[in-house]
Amino acid sequence: MGGMQPELVVIHEHPEWQKPLFAALERRGVSFAPFDLKAAAFTNVDAPSAALYFNQASPSAYLRGNARAVPLALAYMRTLQRRGARVLNGADVFALELSKSAQATLLQTLGIDTPRSITFNDVEALAPFVGDIRWPALLKPDQGGSGARIQTVESLDHVRSIFERDPGVWLPDNLFLLQELVPHDPEHGIIRLELLDGELLYAMRVVTHGRFNLCPSPVCNPEDGDGTCEIPEATPAPPVEFYPFPEVPKEAVETARQIARAAGLDVGGVEYLESPDSRRVFYDINANSNLRPSVAAAFGFDPFERVVDYLERQLARRR
Repeated sequence: MGGMQPELVVIHEHPEWQKPLFAALERRGVSFAPFDLKAAAFTNVDAPSAALYFNQASPSAYLRGNARAVPLALAYMRTLQRRGARVLNGADVFALELSKSAQATLLQTLGIDTPRSITFNDVEALAPFVGDIRWPALLKPDQGGSGARIQTVESLDHVRSIFERDPGVWLPDNLFLLQELVPHDPEHGIIRLELLDGELLYAMRVVTHGRFNLCPSPVCNPEDGDGTCEIPEATPAPPVEFYPFPEVPKEAVETARQIARAAGLDVGGVEYLESPDSRRVFYDINANSNLRPSVAAAFGFDPFERVVDYLERQLARRR
């Protein structure tokens, strides 16, 4: 890259996740620079320095001791966009990824089957809803990331005990959801659709073995055991398994494309499961999509090369 201004800036916090993308950019000779959110600053007077910005920030930054990366990412992208920069997966998309509550509302207002969710900042505020809650339920943080702080709960007293035992569970966002627990066939798993520029890149089937950290990156979930981003599970479980899923129904793909359009998602993943009573339930939108090379290879391509194709098309438009 030398001393020249880069055409592309990649906004990120997790260097291990970025290695495959950076390697693909270098192979293709794309002029790029990283913007590391762990320790960074920007002004309100400097014009954007690059033709294109690509947001790869993650809500799970706090799990790696980088909680300040998230608010800086939002502030930086809002400043860039106000000054006319093109930011892929920009501030509005990242804000949606940071809020499971906002995702649940978006899916519901689109008429898409999604779990009923109650958002709360005080356990006692759940009391008026107890008669409508089907137990067991899922307790999950509004700001998700790598499955952290997600638990299955059996009663309101169970929820109380979690926060009484460790008030630090509220951090960093101080907001939780009590969400309908939709059963599914554990042998079949859940389905994750990866989308690029509004179109399906590939679909995969994820057998969770009861784990909540379903990050597709081999850094987080390697084939042979625990990864560097591992979140402790309440009980030991086998590693998460990822399989190509060429049989994904066309209707599910169209729903995922609808979600991507409504969310303004440039690159990302959408997850759904199928219940025993034939519900197809969408429940998660991921803007920072960690791609699984082994799954894409089964479809005959390198996913990061496809992402670079997209980035080059975007750069050509900016030029």
